[in-house]
Amino acid sequence: MSQQLTIDVYFDFICPWCLIGKQHLDAALAQWQNENPNLIAEINWHGVQLLPELPTAGVPFDEFYLRRLGSTLSVHKRQQQVQQAATSTGITIDFAMIKTMPNTAAAHRLFSQAAALGGTPRRDTLLKRLFTAYFHRGENLGSPEVLLEIAEECGYSLSEFPCDLLRDSGCYSPTTTQHVTNSVPYFEINNQLGLSGAQPASVLLEAFLRVQSPIIAETSFHD
Repeated sequence: MSQQLTIDVYFDFICPWCLIGKQHLDAALAQWQNENPNLIAEINWHGVQLLPELPTAGVPFDEFYLRRLGSTLSVHKRQQQVQQAATSTGITIDFAMIKTMPNTAAAHRLFSQAAALGGTPRRDTLLKRLFTAYFHRGENLGSPEVLLEIAEECGYSLSEFPCDLLRDSGCYSPTTTQHVTNSVPYFEINNQLGLSGAQPASVLLEAFLRVQSPIIAETSFHD
């Protein structure tokens, strides 16, 4: 008998912990599905704009973090912490490449429209590419031109996006708002259990167990 697992993930593209949390989620799902081959997993991604007050054109990345953290040393320590956490999941984050702290409203609109068009593999490819654009390539996610180029790379046609989709105001209002939080990533599992932060794969696995039937919980994922 198939088991349904629905995971709602709240995230922002400029949040490194969201990228790290995605890596943990991928690892947890791979192990869970390997041990439970009848699992049906549905992942829903919900954009949360952490910095809606940023101008549409964004602001210089280095200046933003210097104002936010107060000193070059504090910025270095924070970035080092993030890079170490990312490395532990098998990815790298190159802060030196990032020149702009973007307003992510347009990126969220693009991704929301892409998700609405259907096709999970294509959507997931776009999600990964948008994270890569920011954290690995230093591309400006506030630029409509950059976003549309990325969408085309991922197999979307420009005709699939309304011409004014990426040129609205700098604010993004997600369709689902009841769990929107400024603490992302946030994972909600089967509408029963919520987890905040880039939780390790082991914690996510235990959460999967808690929302499944007692029989599965007693027979799966024991060290």
